[in-house]
Amino acid sequence: MRDFLKTVLIGGVALGTAHMAMATFPAANVNQQRLLAADSEPGQWMSHGRTYGEQRFSPLDAINDGNVGELSLAWFADLPVDRGMEGTPLMVDGVLYNTEPWNVTVAYNAATGEELWRFDPEVDRDKGRHACCDVITRGIAAWEGKIIIATLDGRLIAVDAETGEPVWSVATFDPVWPYTITGAPRVFDGRVLIGNAGAEGAARGYVTAYDADTGEQLWRFYTVPGNPADGFESEAMEMAAGTWFGEWWERGGGGTVWDSIVYDPELDLVYIGVGNGGPWPQIYRSPGGGDNLFLSSIVALRADTGEYVWHYQTTPGEEWDYTATQSMILADLELDGETRQVLMQAPKNGFFYILDRATGELLSAEPYVAMNWATGIDMETGRPIMNPETRYGETPVIVTPGPAGGHNWHSMAYSPQTGLAYFPVTQMYMAYSVNPDFRQTPGNMSQLGIASTGFDLTRQAASEFAERHNETWLTAWDPVSQQERWRVPYPQRGSGGLLATAGNLVFQGTVLGTFAAYRADTGEKLWEMPVQQVPIAGAISYMIDGEQYIAVNAGWGGGLAHSTSVGSLGFTVSASPRLLVFKLGGTAQLPPVGDAGPELVRPEETDASPATIAQGERLYADYCSSCHGEQARGGIKDLRRMSPATHAEFMDIVRGGSRREQGMASFADLVSNEDAIAIHAYLIRRANQDWDSLTAGE
Repeated sequence: MRDFLKTVLIGGVALGTAHMAMATFPAANVNQQRLLAADSEPGQWMSHGRTYGEQRFSPLDAINDGNVGELSLAWFADLPVDRGMEGTPLMVDGVLYNTEPWNVTVAYNAATGEELWRFDPEVDRDKGRHACCDVITRGIAAWEGKIIIATLDGRLIAVDAETGEPVWSVATFDPVWPYTITGAPRVFDGRVLIGNAGAEGAARGYVTAYDADTGEQLWRFYTVPGNPADGFESEAMEMAAGTWFGEWWERGGGGTVWDSIVYDPELDLVYIGVGNGGPWPQIYRSPGGGDNLFLSSIVALRADTGEYVWHYQTTPGEEWDYTATQSMILADLELDGETRQVLMQAPKNGFFYILDRATGELLSAEPYVAMNWATGIDMETGRPIMNPETRYGETPVIVTPGPAGGHNWHSMAYSPQTGLAYFPVTQMYMAYSVNPDFRQTPGNMSQLGIASTGFDLTRQAASEFAERHNETWLTAWDPVSQQERWRVPYPQRGSGGLLATAGNLVFQGTVLGTFAAYRADTGEKLWEMPVQQVPIAGAISYMIDGEQYIAVNAGWGGGLAHSTSVGSLGFTVSASPRLLVFKLGGTAQLPPVGDAGPELVRPEETDASPATIAQGERLYADYCSSCHGEQARGGIKDLRRMSPATHAEFMDIVRGGSRREQGMASFADLVSNEDAIAIHAYLIRRANQDWDSLTAGE
């Protein structure tokens, strides 16, 4: 009781005078009682989704649908990086904690923007080669005076929340596979949970719990079975092994838990969202078929032991990159006259799922976007009614949704006031086909097993079809009726995650380079501000001295940037990434827009043979496309736009590692000198093929 009263007092001070909270109480004094009572401290944002249910709903209403037009910039911080910003900040007792690419973590005075400390974990830059979707991070955790960081290179680090000095650090990776960590750690009841990424490198997925005070490992749950000859780690793995065929363990299998993890304090369960298979085509991963548990599944585990409780598989035998790692939200819904404790998810495969979170029973599932891989869900079995024609071979097959999904990592929000869930939707198409020459290469991140070359007429037709039919929008989805209530269309995919507030507002960064607010009940746009960048991260809201703030990270990058050229956004990304903080009547001003950068110079056409260029195209698809876009369109860096200086340095960049500090590691162990010459020749040809569109800014 004494601890609970202390928690209430802390919350009262935090809503009053921020500097008193910082002076009187330990920094980031977050504990189980305080998180359980998060709604009693509406001015705080103490965990990734604000509460354990991860609804990303703020009860604050000082900024509302009547006055949001007065919203303006309170302060901002330029971030010394040139990569995507996907992190959700935290705000505890007047201090805002933020995380940047390479897991650099910074504490600010949340009212003024004054930097209090900065911690650089000095992440191994070579790990950038294993990151499928940029060297991003989606967040951090706070617990009893510590900020907990999960680094790209696999360390879980606790730093002192007052000073930024390290407290403990542990390595979390099995050494066999090319893992990274891009997701936010979750902390509850003294335990820190973290998964990892790496299914694109055919890694074997797992999630691990650590002691928040010491970093000691408490339990680990694997998501796909290992070699039966070594014995199974649990009965769940023995059960899952019956759904795999061949020698799957030699391929890794995939199933990484790279984002959503949710804790249910009422049931004392942890729900993990499991990712795609690795390699993608099932014929390589599990010849003979099978469901391949627990790929593309939501799995419930005992919070204290990691023991398996139940699972629901969204995509049996997945081979389209249909992860179930997207936002999971816990809520109580009135369904058929009965209040049910539910888990909601809109994963990549295009269905919006409602599950009973105690049993895993499927309560409803309806498509929120066009799809052709399935025609519906059999509610008796809970299984999708699959279209067998989308099981692809060497001949390309057009499938929707594509691998970026109907909904990707971008945070979904749920408002208990409107009863609506808000998330960005993409209707997209892709031609999937098996790469007949696929050979697994240890240590290489790109182990997809799919082809992006050959059958050129089919691929061209697929591309043209996609251009005519691709759409993207913000949706407001009614989970009870399983219907869309309103939508806001965008010209192309790339808009950010969502925040809902009690002021009848929904906030989102847009692909137009703005930050916008919509009426939560109708979708009417009430406010929008150009911010010189794309805020792709999810925003937070907090209160200090009676003033409500909205904070969001703005920085174009991540997986979407791999396939979309900055030039096609319709505006110039003219600023470095920034942390933006808004309030009513703010007076801060962004600096003037910079110039458009170096002049685009057309490279001299290559004299390489057609065979060399074709070889370069194949090598580019194997080693470069995951970061620089298919057919070199878009990417972290659009390689069709290389300057003369970059062309001259090309061999040193690819094999010598001259841009290692910028995140481009050496590929000398995988790409020979001859290979690099072929890739370069292919890129020169691509630049010349697309020159007219490049100079037009497309």
